[in-house]
This record gives sequence, structure tokens and C-alpha cells, in this order.
Amino acid sequence: MDNNQIYLDSIQKQFEYYKALGEKAIDQVEAEQLFVTFNEDTNSIATLVKHLWGNMLSRWTDFLTTDGEKAWRDRDAEFENDIQTKEELMQKWNEGWDCLFNALHSIEPDQLSQIIYIRNEGHTVMEAINRQLAHYPYHIGQIIYAAKLLKKEEWNSLSVPRNGSQKYNSEKFSKKRSIKNFTDDELKKLK
Repeated sequence: MDNNQIYLDSIQKQFEYYKALGEKAIDQVEAEQLFVTFNEDTNSIATLVKHLWGNMLSRWTDFLTTDGEKAWRDRDAEFENDIQTKEELMQKWNEGWDCLFNALHSIEPDQLSQIIYIRNEGHTVMEAINRQLAHYPYHIGQIIYAAKLLKKEEWNSLSVPRNGSQKYNSEKFSKKRSIKNFTDDELKKLK
């Protein structure tokens, strides 16, 4: 298999994994908790979702042919929470991710070195993907952290539970050595 195709398959799985992590965190909180901020300098889960949605639509709409910072994007408004319900929040969440995944599916392996622009700065397609693969987990981590704070001791771990590393590693090392993406097993657990 072509290295570029291996990369595209890998990043697809990575994005799916982080989407699933975010969804599992959102699922654990009560609807009203989605709108809680801890102080005036923090964002609610709803606001983080709105920002991810705005970024995804801007970056991934016609991303091979237009600048990733679209003229119609109002980034500052993404941080003003006007989402009213969990249903509206999830609609935006899914719309953003659908835009991303549709764009990823449109990439041919030989396009990874093509130059695209974000705010007039040239990136290879691969660099632009990597930029977003760093950006989205950063905010999903914030969503998870906020959800954990809101749920307190009722939190169901999304990764290796506290004091569970030895058991987790024992299970991993009890299996035959294989070549696969770490998300293959982790996504199954999250679904």
C-alpha cells in the first residue's frame, strides 16, 4: 500500500477516535451542564463545540481550492454561546465533522503535497491536516476536562482508568504482536 494512502487511512481513524471521545464526554453530562462556564475566561462545552463547528466548516469547505479562513466565518462569534439545546449542539457537532470527513474522503494520495492556504499562508495538504489534527484534540481535551469537573466522582473514564495501567498493559501484552492503528481497539470500546 502507498505510504500516502496509509497516512490518509491513519488520520481518518485518528479523527474518528477524537470525535468519539468528544461524544462520550458530552453524553456523560446533563444537558444544562453543556452551558456551564467555570469563570469568565473559560468556555462552556457548548461554546467549544460551536468553535470546532465554525473552524471545521471554514477549514474543510472547498479546502483544496479556497483559503481555509473563509470570508463568511465569524470566529469571534463562535465564542458567544447562543446554542440553546443539546440537540442544536449535536447538530452543529455532526455538521462540522461531516464536512471534515467528506473533505478527507475527497483527497487523493498524490494531493498530500499540494499547497493550500490558511489565512494566506501556504501549507501542504498534509501539513494542513496535521494542523487540524493537533487543534481539534486540544479542544476535545478541554471538553473532556470540563465534563470531568462537572461530573465529579460520577465520571466514567474514556481511557485507561486511574490505577488501571497494569491491567491495561497486561491485556495488551497478552495478545500477539500486530501492526494496526491503536484506534482500532479504542474505537470499539467507545462505541
